[in-house]
Amino acid sequence: MGDRSPKSVQKQTTQKNSKASAVTKKKQALIVSKQAVKAKASAKKK
Repeated sequence: MGDRSPKSVQKQTTQKNSKASAVTKKKQALIVSKQAVKAKASAKKK
């Protein structure tokens, strides 16, 4: 059976949130790097 004490519930929620924010940060970094590549490519064309 799972532990349902307030402390364990809070710990699980914190872990979920930190994992979700880490994924979001990775996605943002990927988007930024793609934008940088596009900007570099368009600068070379000019």
